[in-house]
Amino acid sequence: QVQLVESGGGLVQAGGSLRLSCAASGRTVTPYTTAWFRQAPGKEREFVAAITWDGTVTYYADSVKVRFTISRENTVSLQMNSLKPEDTAVYYCAAGPYSGTYYRPDEYNYWGQGTQVTVSS
Repeated sequence: QVQLVESGGGLVQAGGSLRLSCAASGRTVTPYTTAWFRQAPGKEREFVAAITWDGTVTYYADSVKVRFTISRENTVSLQMNSLKPEDTAVYYCAAGPYSGTYYRPDEYNYWGQGTQVTVSS
């Protein structure tokens, strides 16, 4: 069983930055991919970014490309720059076996509890 815990959310003004972290504990499935998804009120959960188990390959949604950076060291981090009000959502960390459809929530076995990111205009 794998436990994921997100941290780093908060309130920031438009144009500002936040850094989210995802810490994993327990027995991990390797090789595995770790991803960030987000869900705004009344909307479906959407893919944000993903990184492979060895950190060599990253994927981004078009809406966050250039502004967000995913990285992996001891934890998986999501550096979010130039934040916009439309980035406001609960952000979830997810982990699962590598899949070509990394952008699908149902490809991931493990999920964190989520962390709120609010961007004010």
